[in-house]
Amino acid sequence: MTPSAPTPAYRRLSVEERRSQLLNAALTLFAHRTPEDVSLDDVAEAAGVSRPLVYRYFPGGKQQLYEAALRSAAEELQHCFDEPREGPLLPRLSRALDRYLTFVDEHDTGFSALLQGGSVVETSRTTAIVDGVRRAAAEHILSHLEVTDPGLRLRMTVRMWITAVEAASLIWLDEDKEPPVEELRDWLVEQFTAVLAVTAARDPQTAALAEKLAADG
Repeated sequence: MTPSAPTPAYRRLSVEERRSQLLNAALTLFAHRTPEDVSLDDVAEAAGVSRPLVYRYFPGGKQQLYEAALRSAAEELQHCFDEPREGPLLPRLSRALDRYLTFVDEHDTGFSALLQGGSVVETSRTTAIVDGVRRAAAEHILSHLEVTDPGLRLRMTVRMWITAVEAASLIWLDEDKEPPVEELRDWLVEQFTAVLAVTAARDPQTAALAEKLAADG
């Protein structure tokens, strides 16, 4: 009699592993459906666990799970702009935008729901998480510009550009991801240099940066 193949040993997940499993399942669902359309039963089914187990790890229910998933997504978005400070700035910015737009592409429905608001699960905490991504992106860009004490006009310019990137990303999704993502990336980099040039006419600090970028190019 041929011996049967051994049954794989069951491995109990640690607390962190189980929590990560549930968050990954939730993020996958939120990436393609709005938060209102995702239930705890959906998350439990996607993770292959029971609903009571989801509650054990997230006793606050769907709201707590959503906020935890949002923090996880926010951390990933923040890392998009964490580019090594090597070489000319604009190629660095292009690489950061490549990662950012890849995230947008892979989380299209969830990204739209996050940034456009209006969700039944939106709270001051979720708004603060999203705003934290914007502030982190601005800090990364100012760091790349090697400005230790950015003035008001430069700070506003960088933050306005980040808002433009978000808006362009949402419109890009509405337009069935047209133009091609590479064109959108290059267009956004060109807009960055354009808004710096406009501010440079009013601000000596930005003018010096614009000259440096022109020299690097």
